[in-house]
Amino acid sequence: MNWNPEQYNRFRAERMAPFQDLIAWLQIRPGLSVVDLGCGTGELSKRLAQLLPDSRVLGIDSSAEMLPPGPGFQLGRIQDVSGSYDLIFSHAALHWVDDHPSLFRQLWSCLNPGGQLLVQMPYNFDHPSHQAAATVAAGLGQQPLRRPVLPVEEYARLLWELGAQESQVILKVYPHVLENADAIVEWTKGTLLTAYSVTDEFLEKYSRAVRKACPGSPVFYGFKRLLLTALKPA
Repeated sequence: MNWNPEQYNRFRAERMAPFQDLIAWLQIRPGLSVVDLGCGTGELSKRLAQLLPDSRVLGIDSSAEMLPPGPGFQLGRIQDVSGSYDLIFSHAALHWVDDHPSLFRQLWSCLNPGGQLLVQMPYNFDHPSHQAAATVAAGLGQQPLRRPVLPVEEYARLLWELGAQESQVILKVYPHVLENADAIVEWTKGTLLTAYSVTDEFLEKYSRAVRKACPGSPVFYGFKRLLLTALKPA
């Protein structure tokens, strides 16, 4: 299933909640060089530019369907990032990239002294909505998704090993209340299911499994996310 900005934004308000938590840690200074890794539609890149006066914000994403046209945005992979930045920001994107110890060392090398790393990643892989997708995919002969996200405490250790200052790593459950199980399916169609080959058969079996796991109306959709920040010594 391809990325689709309209599908992704169907739950825009819910997806914005962790961004609000993340920017509470943002150290606002003028004249920063900023990169937004996995910027998607570019909405958050523009918000960062508004929050950081006289700063240069570059949004990078590997999906041409999601990436907005115009200056300030670049098609590319997160793992290929280079250059030097005062703020490296990523919202709901790094969980798609393999080998997080190597990835974080690479990001740290691109961070200027005194710079800040600010990251949010989904951590909901044990939820029935995600487990059902994996089960259906396996039944249809698809390869399982790689899960590069580390245990929460490993990020704290990794940041310490990198020499980070004032690092914080938290796991938070966002308590979304959706209309029914079909709304959960619509949610995952905008993100999780983009990693699978979604045929009509896949979607039918997946929807049936989610309805069984999450009956009733409304339904509680607890979504776990990992948020972290760290400063590089000046």
